[in-house]
Amino acid sequence: MITDLPLLHQGKVRDCFAVGDDHMLMVASDRISAFDVILPDPIPGKGEMLTQLSNYWFGMTEDLVGNHLSDISIYDVFDDAGLAAQLEGRSMVVKKLDPLPLEAIVRGYIIGSGWKDYQKTGEVCGIPLPAGLQQADKLPEILFTPSTKAAIGEHDENVSFEHIVGLVGEEMANRVKDLSIALYKAAADHAEARGIIIADTKFEFGLDKDGTLCVMDEVLTPDSSRFWPADSYAPGSSPPSFDKQYVRDYLETLDWDKKAPGPRLPQEVINVTRDKYAEVGRRLTQD
Repeated sequence: MITDLPLLHQGKVRDCFAVGDDHMLMVASDRISAFDVILPDPIPGKGEMLTQLSNYWFGMTEDLVGNHLSDISIYDVFDDAGLAAQLEGRSMVVKKLDPLPLEAIVRGYIIGSGWKDYQKTGEVCGIPLPAGLQQADKLPEILFTPSTKAAIGEHDENVSFEHIVGLVGEEMANRVKDLSIALYKAAADHAEARGIIIADTKFEFGLDKDGTLCVMDEVLTPDSSRFWPADSYAPGSSPPSFDKQYVRDYLETLDWDKKAPGPRLPQEVINVTRDKYAEVGRRLTQD
């Protein structure tokens, strides 16, 4: 579709194109990944839903940390107004940042890979936790549990805070940790008032040309977070969710080694996932 801009990067969901030297066009596709594998079936409308929700959170949290959004309109990028209109809902023109080589993961509840680590070691990313926690329990305190940033087809790896210090230095590691927890707290309070629990989430950060730390890519979407309906939350099992956990749970029933190529998704799984994304976006952005 886009032929007159250089392709910089094609991620699991987003395609990034150069816009001059200092900006890029980020287009959110309808692709969905699970266990770090891009699945063959898209979720219709997903790219627009992710973009709209990210933009909402970027605006809501800009007093806490800067972000990669620019004031350049997509209509300033393309002479073809029809193409710009097609891309408008799922695209943003952003500042080109120097990304930090980590995933900033914040956990308020124990679930997913954190739960698996805890079952094996009693710890998450080297952080000891009390004995006797159940799956999906609220954690005694919010945890910053970073991971490596894996290439497409490879798996992110949970690492210790000390590992992150080795990658970016102590001052930057602490800055990322503090900002990630602050962002999570603000979002969790906002979501709680709307009947939604944010169990955990993932942020990505980068430095602008002045060396200022900014949050980037996407924030607090169903692709980067676990959203649970508060009225049906109960620890002891994996709660129902408004995110791609529904897809993960389906895939766990299959005889699949979690390596590419991924299996096809039934139409029912596609439809339910699309409806979950739409519902959580509506509830989180309501006044």
